[in-house]
Amino acid sequence: MNRNTLIKNARIVNEGKIVEGDIFIEDNIIKEIDISISVKSADINVIDVEGNYVFPGMIDDQVHFREPGLTHKADIESESKAALAGGITSFIEMPNTNPQTTTVEKLEEKFAIAANSSYANYSFMFGGTNDNLDEILKVDPKTVAGLKLFLGSSTGNMLVDDPKVIEKIFSSTDMVISVHCEDEATIKKNLAKYKAEYGDDIPMELHPIIRSEDACYISSSKAIELAKKTGARLHVFHVSTGKETSLFSNKIPLKDKKITAEVCVHHLWFSDEDYAKKGSHIKWNPAVKTAKDRDQLWKALLDDRIDVIATDHAPHTLEEKNNPYTSAPSGGPLVQHALVALMEAHHQGKISVEKIVEKACHNPAILFNVEKRGYIREGYFADLVIVDPQSPWTVNKSNILYKCGWSPFEGNTFKSRITHTFVNGQLAYNNFKVLDVKAGERLTFNR
Repeated sequence: MNRNTLIKNARIVNEGKIVEGDIFIEDNIIKEIDISISVKSADINVIDVEGNYVFPGMIDDQVHFREPGLTHKADIESESKAALAGGITSFIEMPNTNPQTTTVEKLEEKFAIAANSSYANYSFMFGGTNDNLDEILKVDPKTVAGLKLFLGSSTGNMLVDDPKVIEKIFSSTDMVISVHCEDEATIKKNLAKYKAEYGDDIPMELHPIIRSEDACYISSSKAIELAKKTGARLHVFHVSTGKETSLFSNKIPLKDKKITAEVCVHHLWFSDEDYAKKGSHIKWNPAVKTAKDRDQLWKALLDDRIDVIATDHAPHTLEEKNNPYTSAPSGGPLVQHALVALMEAHHQGKISVEKIVEKACHNPAILFNVEKRGYIREGYFADLVIVDPQSPWTVNKSNILYKCGWSPFEGNTFKSRITHTFVNGQLAYNNFKVLDVKAGERLTFNR
């Protein structure tokens, strides 16, 4: 039986409010939330958080943990530990592993790996291809987070580029269809132009010109048009341009939306001005765009046209990243530093802590119908994160937990620190140390 925990003197951030009080955890559940709780028992771990914030555990709806097949970069164990250090207690992992998660058999193999090795709660996206509709139709929507389609090529190329196939998939499933939207023809044309000029050593700052605003907008607008035509439930991953934000609405509550959007931490933090210093370390697909795009993404996030904040955590080794432009893979590690980066934006006056919790905890739970997570409520699973907003620390090699060993935030000093992370009622991370507690469970869905 789990040791029960009483969290005292917390500033509880939940459902648009900050409330001072205590939280009592019994086994894996939040048993009681009140102004003051006193429980008399020797078998209770009391943590006085002295006025620090308590957030629900973040639910990251887009990560690449690289297992199976690419485990020299990352694996479910290493990256789930880093996630806990970053306040992420649940993750949804993508299908572009090796082999790809495009059959029910391969999906169940991934679940088996996670059951054995994940420190955080887990689920997976099933991958769509040009020829696996039969497999898509076998998937039980109650057991998996959703369906992922790459409408632009990325790591482990799973490009779905047959318009008839895309329409058939959109028409055939009730699952949330999450899409990577970049127009392949536009990218190829742009890449050919700069390759003719520079060879393989294209300057990194041309990445957002090659994987351009037009490439993003053409693809996302087509996907949205098709979703409206077919009635599909569409979720557009990693929106990166201001132009795309016009495609989304804030006129109805999230629970009633058929078309939703996500923004990632790196598109809210970096701009094309950072390529000169960071180079391939901020090479993502879609590309980090202009400061104006970043400002418009923030605006759309705050006015609820964009629904969710995620990481698109996608590690590669430094050796791989340090290649010339055409062979340096896109993607970078983010789960350990996402929440503290968002807290930094809070300190800068860009976003409230209540809004961070809404976008990174509540809304993923609503969007994917995650059962009993994403909120601090009595009867819910005790996935909790304690955040000290005034305890500065600097990111360096010695405190990075990613298997790839680097971060685009290296050298950055964050004002806030995550002091404790609870997963299913168990203390799993405490002050820069991941405890040897594999408390993660398979996510379940109210569908």
